[in-house]
Amino acid sequence: MNEDLSQVRVAVLGAGKMGGILLQAFLKQQLFRPEQLVATVAHEERAQVLSAQWGVEVTTDNVAAAKGADLILLGVKPFQVGDLVHQIQPALTADKMLISFATGVKTSAMEEAAGVAIPVIRSMPNTPSMLGVGMTALCRGKYVTDAQMLMASRIYETIGRTVIVDEKHMDAVTALSASGPAYIYIILESLAEAGVKVGLPRDTATLLAAQMTFGASKMVLDTGYHPALLKDAVTTPAGCTIDGILELEEGGLRVTLIKAVMRAAQRAKELAAG
Repeated sequence: MNEDLSQVRVAVLGAGKMGGILLQAFLKQQLFRPEQLVATVAHEERAQVLSAQWGVEVTTDNVAAAKGADLILLGVKPFQVGDLVHQIQPALTADKMLISFATGVKTSAMEEAAGVAIPVIRSMPNTPSMLGVGMTALCRGKYVTDAQMLMASRIYETIGRTVIVDEKHMDAVTALSASGPAYIYIILESLAEAGVKVGLPRDTATLLAAQMTFGASKMVLDTGYHPALLKDAVTTPAGCTIDGILELEEGGLRVTLIKAVMRAAQRAKELAAG
């Protein structure tokens, strides 16, 4: 596959929520021109609507879309991936590349379904990707080159940050960064409720909690400091913060969050095993 992205033809098979997010990010950041892109959906009426909305070709023919593409993104549900790869098998060659963002579907399963030594990359983005502040983990199949991994990283950087991990860590990634927004929303909701309890208007309490969480996260990302060090910088001797931390520790927040990620990771393993 040509490493010059200006010459790469891309097919998004199953342009649902995440597929649509990626495709629109490609266009917004001008990573690909509209004529380089094609997407597929299940119904012709939907294809016409999305084609008009996005300004790219949208079809219901997966095989034709895959045949004309160098890079094929698989955007269907996990249980549909095997059937989709079998369906487009006549269009697959070793010169193309598959990228999946289906939870739990291993690269080896996709390689086997393809029936050809095709590069396969597995990805796990999260929902904040829709605002360009997502987190995506990538892992490689056995036929993927370093240059192809860099290309995949560049593609996913249109929707946020990326990290490359071994495939054995993908279930943990699912439990932490993919499921993690839900945990943070619960924490945010609880903090906002606490603000209401101590007298703040609800909209003000929600704004304070959300911006505070955003700022704290940015401090970790931008400074590179360990969260514990940043926590200590806020926690003055005999001050308010240490009393709040004491309540969190007595309530088991730290252990509860750890156990939540562990349980979600176990469930991801179960889903991967079928």
